[in-house]
Amino acid sequence: MRYERPQSIEDAVGLLAAADGTAAILAGGSDLLVRMKGGFVEPDLIVDIKAINGLGEIRETAEGFSIGAAVPCAQIGECASLKREWPGVVEAANLIGSKQVQGRCTIVGNLCNASPAADSVPALVAAGARALIVGPGTRRMVAVESLPTGPGKTSLAKGEIIEAIMLDRRPPRSSDAYLRFIPRTEMDIAVVSAGVSLTLDEQGVVKSARVALGAVAPTVLLVEEAAAVLIGTKADAVTLERLADACSAACRPIDDKRGTVEFRKKVAGVMAKRAATNAYARAGGN
Repeated sequence: MRYERPQSIEDAVGLLAAADGTAAILAGGSDLLVRMKGGFVEPDLIVDIKAINGLGEIRETAEGFSIGAAVPCAQIGECASLKREWPGVVEAANLIGSKQVQGRCTIVGNLCNASPAADSVPALVAAGARALIVGPGTRRMVAVESLPTGPGKTSLAKGEIIEAIMLDRRPPRSSDAYLRFIPRTEMDIAVVSAGVSLTLDEQGVVKSARVALGAVAPTVLLVEEAAAVLIGTKADAVTLERLADACSAACRPIDDKRGTVEFRKKVAGVMAKRAATNAYARAGGN
């Protein structure tokens, strides 16, 4: 096994592109090191990106926020301006692992693990987040929902690395929320999760919305039908029931020991309805 600690994103890309055999990126290591210790993976090359300038920073500009690939989730939770504009993204990031894990884990790692039950991903999808990808001689921006292609699989090509997650500056009367259902009170994997982001007009009517569901399909679902139900309403009780129905109908879950298909479909609607209620209230709706 070979370990490298590059000082630039270009060097990291070069190492990954030239790698023979399997290569892994080490940011927080909260998943990679556990899988290595359990004997599930043994990379031929590990590229540690923590020394690369800027990857451990949250940058705020007039356009929005850039969250570097090596930013730990604990740091996200401490960023007051990010929490003010994107509370749902922050609450999702802060549900990953224990307090100790929070000091290491990253939302980019959570995204690239490509688990359908990843906590940060539905919130990022609902937020319309984008990933800045750097590859051999290329830089491109893609929607977060296009990255995972199936459990454990992503659309990243050989040599490509996510440099940062980008979130837009929010217009007035906007907010988001994330909720999940787990059998325990903490430190568990989502059985079903939901992220909702919306913007209201001056009268409290929803003028734009995004709804995402986790753990109910091979990848996180962006449920446009559910968002359409919210738009033009004040998220009243009847609308929220229609939202729940749209989310349940969109689900493609599996039966396993943690939940049946029927149960997951029902809970998806419940979680989406509650997340929409929270987001609406945070945006200033009555």
